[in-house]
Amino acid sequence: MVLSISSTCTLEEVAACCNAVRFFQLCVYKRRDITAKLVQRAENNGYKAIVLTGDSPRHGGREADIKNKIIIPELKNVEGLLSTKIVADKGSNLDALANQTRDPSFSWEDIGWLKSITKLPILIKGLLTHEDALKALEVGAAGIIVSNHGGRQLDYCPPTISVLEEVVRAVGGKVPVFLDGGVRQGTDIFKAMALGAQAVLVGRPVLYGLAAKGENGVRRVLEMLKEELELTMALSGCSNVKEITRSHVRTKHDRQLLSLL
Repeated sequence: MVLSISSTCTLEEVAACCNAVRFFQLCVYKRRDITAKLVQRAENNGYKAIVLTGDSPRHGGREADIKNKIIIPELKNVEGLLSTKIVADKGSNLDALANQTRDPSFSWEDIGWLKSITKLPILIKGLLTHEDALKALEVGAAGIIVSNHGGRQLDYCPPTISVLEEVVRAVGGKVPVFLDGGVRQGTDIFKAMALGAQAVLVGRPVLYGLAAKGENGVRRVLEMLKEELELTMALSGCSNVKEITRSHVRTKHDRQLLSLL
């Protein structure tokens, strides 16, 4: 599980309630001392990695949030460290909070600082290109999460499944590559693994299950994805995940090549 920095439960509360493998998702604040405290708390409470959000130097123009004047709930992880009581007369409270508190100057060069304050591996989330994947390796990332932030940061950015293979080839097996975004069925997991992802992250389906039936709804969503993946594997002749290979999928690029033959 990757726990959001914006969670309405503290990272300590989550750590105390389950023995799951937990990562902590981090956005870097203008006050680096607050960021350092959050990282230390994650390390002290048994989280296994830091997932650095790298695609949000500024908050995206989320028009629905602005139109609806969204007001976010209290952010428990920064309670007592950072004031989140920001009044946005026009538009999104979330937008105002993010732009007031997060550090837009955070760059590749600052990964060294982040590595210096923790022993935990750092995964960078939000990469979509060959060039950024190589840069992530250069600064010492322990893993890469191919993500477009659920399509909420920038209109017209590519679907993650369409750029996954580009990133996988750039990395060349040096670090794990995970896929985030667009996973709705077990077939999506199968396709991602065939294109080189070691795992996928699931966001919206879990929230849908939670909204519909609470904890049992979340459990059922995960069970459904697992069942669908196993069915897809069986019908594709794969008895275990190691047997899922590139030959099991055909992309738009593959079809273009075939048309030239």
